Amino acid sequence: MTKVLIIAEHDGEKLNSSTAKALTCGLDIGADAVEIAVFGAEGSHGVADQAANLVGVSRVLLLARAENSKPVSAVLAPQIAELAGDYSHVLAPSTTFGKDLMPRVAALLDLPSVTDVMKVISADTFERPIYAGNAIDTVKLPDGISTMIGTARPASFKAAAEGGSASVEAVETNATLPSHSRYVELRQQVSDRPDLQSAAKVVSGGRGVGSSENFAVIFSLADKLGAGAGASRAAVDAGFVPNDMQVGQTGKVIAPDLYIACGISGAIQHLAGIKDAGTIVAINSDADAPIFEVADLGMVGDLFELLPALEKALG
Repeated sequence: MTKVLIIAEHDGEKLNSSTAKALTCGLDIGADAVEIAVFGAEGSHGVADQAANLVGVSRVLLLARAENSKPVSAVLAPQIAELAGDYSHVLAPSTTFGKDLMPRVAALLDLPSVTDVMKVISADTFERPIYAGNAIDTVKLPDGISTMIGTARPASFKAAAEGGSASVEAVETNATLPSHSRYVELRQQVSDRPDLQSAAKVVSGGRGVGSSENFAVIFSLADKLGAGAGASRAAVDAGFVPNDMQVGQTGKVIAPDLYIACGISGAIQHLAGIKDAGTIVAINSDADAPIFEVADLGMVGDLFELLPALEKALG
């Protein structure tokens, strides 16, 4: 029997859209059942209900205990490893959360893992990107593997629809939790803009923006469009913006409907992070910039003139 378990990513109140995308990956496997595990504090019933509302979910497992109030991978991994024996596949989103968590699960079970799954060929064969997305690797599980441990690339899957009615069941494990790792605090940039990895529209700036002060034109257009704000690695390394805005192979891999790249040359590492975007618009003063080779629309000119004009045209 093929049975898939999806590990939910959430902030304690809201289910991250990456979970719905990992669910689509799980459904593509053609399993007899796809279930979602929600780890959280006693007040996580709302998140479990959101998971149960996704179409295609057979059942939601709620593992509510104080130790699960924060997503500490060292704490969650032993519990997932204990649950894994009932499933043929255990998947998490290929986000910072999933990339930190699932290798621990695989190590505890002494199993190989398939990371960054972008396409399901069959229940034991998957495609994943390598070499910054320039090549696609087809991976087949070895014979005798009891459970596939992996992560699903959010940019490669559409989010599962809402309108489901799965049951929510409270469960417990007997896993021994480690005492050497504990949650201390979360430090992050507070912003009213959409999260980069779930935003339908993203405006990004590169080294060509010139300074942290000049990023105001990027933020202004993003706010006008209701878009997320991103940056290239060059802009982050230059100290213009914090690293949680970085888009690319070593940053966040995204797939918005609209991506506007401003002052970004188009290094291969950056392109690897936006290859699944719906429409790419490039704005650069250098007509020979590599970004124009992948852009659907391009504007050659001074971004400090073009962006305000574009914003004005939007009304």
